[in-house]
Amino acid sequence: MFRIEQIEYLYALGLIPILFLVFWFILKLKGKQISKFASSDLYKKLVPAFSKYREWIKFSLLMLALALLIISWANPQWGSKREKVNQKSIDVFIALDISKSMNSRDIKPSRLERAKRFADNLVKELKGERIGLILFAGNAYLQMPLTNDYAAADLFINSANSNMAPAQGTAIVDAIDMAEQSFGEENEFHRALIIITDGENHDEEALQRAQKANEDGLIIYTIGVGTTKGGFIPVENAKGYNEYKRDDAGQFVTSKLNEELLNELAISGDGAYYHIDNGSQIFKDLESKINQLEKKEYEQRSFKEYNSYFQYFLFFGILLLILEFILSNRKNKWVRSDDILKV
Repeated sequence: MFRIEQIEYLYALGLIPILFLVFWFILKLKGKQISKFASSDLYKKLVPAFSKYREWIKFSLLMLALALLIISWANPQWGSKREKVNQKSIDVFIALDISKSMNSRDIKPSRLERAKRFADNLVKELKGERIGLILFAGNAYLQMPLTNDYAAADLFINSANSNMAPAQGTAIVDAIDMAEQSFGEENEFHRALIIITDGENHDEEALQRAQKANEDGLIIYTIGVGTTKGGFIPVENAKGYNEYKRDDAGQFVTSKLNEELLNELAISGDGAYYHIDNGSQIFKDLESKINQLEKKEYEQRSFKEYNSYFQYFLFFGILLLILEFILSNRKNKWVRSDDILKV
């Protein structure tokens, strides 16, 4: 199994496109300054051996070397020894609402971004349990089955957006159905579903469905996102401009958090309702309640030892740095010369 030991270090790769943009800007500025003193033809006569393409080649080599060094810093690893281990855990599905109403900004930066941040922190708090991810709007989609791969869970959560759902709505019934199907028939009395939503366009059938699911051993918790005062829903018009959603009468549509129904849904599922603003208190309470559920023992084959391969990336990174150092800006020259005016 491949893994990155310090995966957060890979965020540094985001500097590379920024540095390319800065380099391009500097070259543009440099070209404007040169044009004030000499025309293009005259400049070519003054420095006939100079190649602007070599500047891009050298800088590209430098950026590639930087990328390899960052990857080396993050320490890529490959599992070398696999063992069978018996673990006890609760199976938890996180159902994340990605409907358009979740783009409302009545809480900052938006309902969906706050929900994703909450789900990301929830995964960290639930480490040790098996976690799955369901995305829902007009329909529900199994985005990630139950797993102990928390890095994958973070990746799927952070990449979630409302454009991933072609059908709009708040299909909580479908989310509950998807969770029950994904748990498996043998998995009873040690499973939970955490629904993160604003509850808008809530299907009344969800209450009966939650009660039925609870009778089958599923505990349902709901996390409310948004405010009861509500906010407008940002949408993109046919011309690609951002505006707010309007109804048939041309009035702006206000999306409001439906706390009453989310609370009833949690009661039907024998769980609890929380507002997302309660933050750390929710994590403590959820962890306490989930730990009270009967844990299931299962056998898992996992890697206990990993070999590091950072040295290969480090070697090629340094090799590219050396190549960039000896590569000259002069045409057809591989040995550096400080005098680019010399013909």
